[in-house]
Amino acid sequence: MSALTFSVILLWLAVLALAVMLWALSRQVGVLFERVAPMGALVTDSGPAIGSLSPMFELSGIQSERVEIGTPNALPTLVFFLSPTCPVCKKLLPILKALQRAESRTVRIVLASDGEAATHLKFVREHQLEDFPYVLSQELGMTYRVSRLPYGVMLDRRGTVVAKGLVNSREQLDSLLNAHDMGQHSIQHYLGGDRELAASSSSVA
Repeated sequence: MSALTFSVILLWLAVLALAVMLWALSRQVGVLFERVAPMGALVTDSGPAIGSLSPMFELSGIQSERVEIGTPNALPTLVFFLSPTCPVCKKLLPILKALQRAESRTVRIVLASDGEAATHLKFVREHQLEDFPYVLSQELGMTYRVSRLPYGVMLDRRGTVVAKGLVNSREQLDSLLNAHDMGQHSIQHYLGGDRELAASSSSVA
């Protein structure tokens, strides 16, 4: 056997070994993806408790619109607390606008903040937020115990708080909506509940 033939055989063996390693690695990545829970909104314990009725507010929006929060409504309501000086809030605005266009018949989105109306009106014009109800209410933020932004509170049609928490990404924003759809206040709670149910079922068996 010549040296060239021997080298070619070694190269093919190396290629096959790499292919097997790549296949094994892809399987491990798939298993890891299944085991890692998706990150939901960062739930806080302050403010109205999950499952409790929200306090009711009748407010006037900065565009002179009437905005009711916590009252029975035809649609579930996502109250999104933001600020014109919050970089993460601005990053999420295109997502909120896309959600408004796609889900306007299934969810109502209310933007909330406090401060000078002129500053917020300029913010609305710069980012084309005219289609959103936009309220300025220090009392609203204090009631929900909003200490960091951006922050979301999801209410069902009856005004019950079904999910809430800090929202720093598209996934965390979606988790508030998913929590309403699944009847669970967080993805982690949903997965944990499944594990508890499975554990109890196995103990009975």
